[in-house]
Amino acid sequence: MLGVLGLSPEDEAVYGLLVRRARTDVAGLADALRLPATAVASALERLVDCGLVASGPDTEFSVAPPAVALGALISEQRSALRSAELALVTLAEEYRGAVAGRTIDELIEVVTGVDAVRHRFAQVQHAARTEVRSFVTTPFIAVPPGTNAVESVAVGQGVRFRVVVDRPTLAEPGVVAETVESLRNGVQVRVVESLPIKLILADAELALVPLTATAGGEPGAVLLHRSGLLAAMDALFEIVWRHAHPLSASAAGAVSDAAGHDGADGPTELDRQVLALLLAGLTDQVVATRLDMSLRTLQRRLRHLMDLAGVETRMQLGWYAARHGWV
Repeated sequence: MLGVLGLSPEDEAVYGLLVRRARTDVAGLADALRLPATAVASALERLVDCGLVASGPDTEFSVAPPAVALGALISEQRSALRSAELALVTLAEEYRGAVAGRTIDELIEVVTGVDAVRHRFAQVQHAARTEVRSFVTTPFIAVPPGTNAVESVAVGQGVRFRVVVDRPTLAEPGVVAETVESLRNGVQVRVVESLPIKLILADAELALVPLTATAGGEPGAVLLHRSGLLAAMDALFEIVWRHAHPLSASAAGAVSDAAGHDGADGPTELDRQVLALLLAGLTDQVVATRLDMSLRTLQRRLRHLMDLAGVETRMQLGWYAARHGWV
């Protein structure tokens, strides 16, 4: 209760006991509170400094009238809070003035050229202290699949990664392999039908948005510092993330250790991968290509799985697979 006044739990316990007993010594307080005598002595020193307790003869301590002593302490705290409020107003005005005085060039930086974009892409990830968020979509120009070495380093340093990939991108060479590796490293990946832009965000401080390259022109990107545009990119990511479909390692083609046993009475590991990819939204042809099988073979396996589950439609199969741990 008195922690807001700067008192520790030990201080408050000692003070409360003195209020009830009026006068006692260190040994009596330590025995009653079952605290070390040194902790009680330190608490009494702080209470004396605050004017809440007075030391008396024979090493006894007495409590000052709470209404008087605490009233004075509360008044001091109120005065300090009023001073802090005034300082906050002043700092807020200074901040607004500083931001208003920054030029557009300081808030928005245009980066041109493949090497420059790749360098800024790495810098944005290095700058993150808590989280990196990104949209991944085609075409790949500056950072092709398998070339983002910074991600694994940042994840190892405790930076959280959330990635949204659109479904056409999963069909691109190398994307599934990179996604599998990311998932194994702890990156959270979700899938959507399509994405409007590429994007990478470092916390709420920086964002890199690639520009559409014109025919024959150099690729470019815009680096955004804290601004209204950055806030818009932040909000856009969170909206898309909420509506995206979570992707598991098995859905990306990895072996799922958490899945049940394989055998005649259940799906094989290949069957699990087929189901996971289809549930992620990939077409039959893309799934067949990813798993190196013919379209007819894929459809036969699906028919077998529907028979195994005792269902008639793919929607029912998807529900059954999720309910029974097949994916």
